[in-house]
Amino acid sequence: MAVEKINIGQFLELAKDHPVFDVRSPGEYKHAHIPGAYSLPLFTDEERKVVGTTYKQESREQAIKAGLDFFGPKMRKMVEEVESIVSSQQPKDSKLILVHCWRGGMRSAAVAWLLDLYGFRVFTLTGGYKKYRNYILDTFKMPFRFNILGGFTGSGKTELLKSLEEKGEKVIDLEGIAQHKGSAFGNIGMPEQPSQEMFENILGNKLLDAGVGSAVWLEDEDGFPVRTAVLWIMTEQPGPRWHRDLTRWFRNDRVRKLVEENELIGTISEATRGPGDYSALFDGNDNAGKRLPPGKYVLCIESAREHGSYQLIKETLELGDRPIERKELAGNDEVTAASYRYVPLPPEGERS
Repeated sequence: MAVEKINIGQFLELAKDHPVFDVRSPGEYKHAHIPGAYSLPLFTDEERKVVGTTYKQESREQAIKAGLDFFGPKMRKMVEEVESIVSSQQPKDSKLILVHCWRGGMRSAAVAWLLDLYGFRVFTLTGGYKKYRNYILDTFKMPFRFNILGGFTGSGKTELLKSLEEKGEKVIDLEGIAQHKGSAFGNIGMPEQPSQEMFENILGNKLLDAGVGSAVWLEDEDGFPVRTAVLWIMTEQPGPRWHRDLTRWFRNDRVRKLVEENELIGTISEATRGPGDYSALFDGNDNAGKRLPPGKYVLCIESAREHGSYQLIKETLELGDRPIERKELAGNDEVTAASYRYVPLPPEGERS
């Protein structure tokens, strides 16, 4: 199976369940990396310098040849290392792995080729670690809402945070991320502190982990929800508090259940998503699978983030025989851009 390039949103979604291999040099990895990624360096720090110098002083072709001299003897060991990690983490029938280098260039392409040849299903990150880094920095520009826990040294703040996390709360322990007690005790008895860049990567991942709860649905002219196409909520703990943040969808769904007498949450809900490009498809049917009659409907896009804001987009549209060309909708803090288009199905007798 050919190596596939994917965007950062897809990459991080897959990384929740599959191993990530960073093929940059050990020095680059030590400075900062995607949290949870394994170091699988194509070159040592010294080898990387040699290849870079050859590229600048001689030519691209000579640099590739120098790189092949370093790469060749490592091939078997790299395959066996990946094989060992995959077998310890994933079911025996799963061989999906993720690979990246600095900017999605020759290093990740070379290692991905080798692992694909061996039989792994390989996905590489378009733009590499550089893309991930910019993605993390963009995360800090998003609006968040926090409850801050403070107190004197020794008052048990860390223990309380751990207790809250065990109960399912989303917790960010800044002292834990920094490996520093933030007091006169400093780094005593703690592991080596991460670099500033690595601290930001871990913090950014924690913020993204909260995800955004979202719902996309159609209402008829009376406000009755006739079809829900997207329902992303906290599936790990799908108690009332998670989907009730989607206030309009939740309120309308309570009314819908009185009429339709069925539960949507357990059948169509999926996990919350981080930032990315997503799409939803309506097939022209209602929740029960019956064809929707022509008429006016309201498209609703609702988003709520645990440590962010609540946003709702509404757009009235007419569904009938006429198509609607792509229309852009005004974005907001949670959904920066949205659009829709409508293509009516031909009459039943004309469908192929």
